[in-house]
Amino acid sequence: MPVMKGLLAPQNTFLDTIATRFDGTHSNFILANAQVSKGFPIVYCSDGFCELTGFSRAEVMQKSCACKFLYGPETSETIILSIEDALEERKEFKDEIMFYKKTAVLFWCLLDIVPIKNEKGDVVLFLASFKDITDTKAKTIQEDKKEERRRGRVKTGSPFSSARLRSSTVLYHISGHLHSREKSKIKLNKNVFGDPPALPEYKVADAKKSKFILLHYSTFKAGWDWLILLATFYVAVTVPYNVCFIGDDDDLTRSTTVSDIAVEILFIIDIVFNFRTTYVSKSGQVIFDARQICIHYLTTWFIIDLVAALPFDLLYAFKVSVVSVVHLLKTVRLLRLLRLLQKMDRYSQHSTVVLTLLMSMFALLAHWMACIWYIIGKMEMEANAYNWDIGWLHELGKRLESPYFALEGVNGTGSGPSIRSVYVASLYFTLSSLTSVGFGNVSANTDTEKIFSICVMLIGALMHALVFGNVTAIIQRMYSRWSQYHTRTKDLKDFIRVHHLPQSLKQRMLEYFQTTWSVNNGIDCNELLKDFPDELRSDITMHLNKEILELSLFASASRGCLRSLSLHIKTSFCAPGEYLLRQGDALQAIFFVCSGSMEVLKDGMVLAILGKGDLIGANLSLDDRVIKTNADVKALTYCDLQCVNLKGLYEVLDLYPEYSHHFIQDIQQDLTYNLREGHETHVSPSKVRMKTGGRK
Repeated sequence: MPVMKGLLAPQNTFLDTIATRFDGTHSNFILANAQVSKGFPIVYCSDGFCELTGFSRAEVMQKSCACKFLYGPETSETIILSIEDALEERKEFKDEIMFYKKTAVLFWCLLDIVPIKNEKGDVVLFLASFKDITDTKAKTIQEDKKEERRRGRVKTGSPFSSARLRSSTVLYHISGHLHSREKSKIKLNKNVFGDPPALPEYKVADAKKSKFILLHYSTFKAGWDWLILLATFYVAVTVPYNVCFIGDDDDLTRSTTVSDIAVEILFIIDIVFNFRTTYVSKSGQVIFDARQICIHYLTTWFIIDLVAALPFDLLYAFKVSVVSVVHLLKTVRLLRLLRLLQKMDRYSQHSTVVLTLLMSMFALLAHWMACIWYIIGKMEMEANAYNWDIGWLHELGKRLESPYFALEGVNGTGSGPSIRSVYVASLYFTLSSLTSVGFGNVSANTDTEKIFSICVMLIGALMHALVFGNVTAIIQRMYSRWSQYHTRTKDLKDFIRVHHLPQSLKQRMLEYFQTTWSVNNGIDCNELLKDFPDELRSDITMHLNKEILELSLFASASRGCLRSLSLHIKTSFCAPGEYLLRQGDALQAIFFVCSGSMEVLKDGMVLAILGKGDLIGANLSLDDRVIKTNADVKALTYCDLQCVNLKGLYEVLDLYPEYSHHFIQDIQQDLTYNLREGHETHVSPSKVRMKTGGRK
């Protein structure tokens, strides 16, 4: 799977943190544009703010940062003027204020407004936090009355200093700047050293990564993985060979001690590297956090890697006598071969590598069988040391004129062929049996040897069926789509080379192509479903697009209307830093954000920040169907979108006129941001007025 998510564009880490990390938690906040002096329109509001006030996000967006829609008859005029002065002067504001919810219910709110600067020092956003202190206020008022009756005076000082501190701490924690405060004298605009606290900066920044964190897609990590793969094959070959052919022979065992210890050290270092190597999460983001990396590794491959890295060979280094049991314990390192399954998906796009791995596994199986074949001959000879001369080892010794002598033992001094000759003969026999050739010059003579030979031939037949007989079918089945992928990739690279596109544009094209391929695996839904009947195709598309069709905008549509509309909905994708729309473009679709964060920009200013569940488009008219966009829409993170094609939408509305009127009216209320050029996006002061009911 050609996944390259997280490798291309830097993400706006500040906005992503604001829009997603604290959304839906205890922090009720809004972000407002500080560069538009007329009303300072709201560009983002959290789910917590919507729950607190009762307003939906679409109702709040682009209204004044002063939240005049929350004012009521009990709202202090003095505080209202203070808020307006603080916004005009781009300075911090903190105070208690009485607001009204959408249902006209009064509540006390602790309001903190913090100006946010960019890297140039200009205030570009306001971050306002709202904390409901109605219960605390009621208790305090009662206590104040009791205290007043007892002492005859009202206590001086605000009882909300600690609550205000908690609210302000949330704001500074968002930017990563928590400053110590003096307990006796709390000053929200200064820390204990007298310096003003660092305000969060709105800027595009690369993901911060410790220099001790390895990138999983780096050249070094790729080379290291190949080195570990070779070490794993070395272990798979040497461990069975040492157990069967060398056994307790310390001289021969110690001859490979250096290489064995080197492999153990590589495995141990690999464990350390894996604790510091990034990985791609299920959401497609590269994880750089050391804690998450450790948890991910501990819950996946750590146990297998740890068992495979146990330092058995250090016993030789300290000249400890080793018996065959220790050799057998070393066979647990073969679990490391399971790691190969993890990497098969990475290598599967290369047919040459796949064939090489299959042949390597076949040869490795023959090697293991050869070791078992030798152990069978050795054990039978040791069990019948005085009257045994028909085993395959005896026959081999006679042909090579190095017969085994009684009481000498297998491979004793001056007895039998060398280990090298015996191993070659064993491997020759197992390979000829697995491939169903069987020349007979090395053959099974005893019952045990014949039973083993039967098993080898059965395994060989299975290997033929699974590997050799089906290798073409495997490639055709697994890589037919890969062939298409490589063809399209080559066409794309040839196009880039022929037209001399710059490197940055080349990277953007490759990133978009590879990431979208990883999402849909190269499957064109329209091409796949075109042969299905309309009835079934409509049901399928309704299921695929049920998230957008469940919006209140389509609540009054009939099922037939929804079925027709679902055929005009497509899935789209946008990488960080990519523009979904440019100012002045003709709007071709209405977009629903399924995941990720986007921002609406105009002349470098942030007009809105969009997240999951937001709808972006324009108010429609059956007469004026050409819509010119009034701003840019840019992705902050990886975004999945669902797009309702306007041409198809108009066709459906023409087909269902009874629904078109409701749709044209409702879409103006459901749009999170209206992109129609000339649309009034800011709240006019004349339209903001106080209502006795509690809200505008």
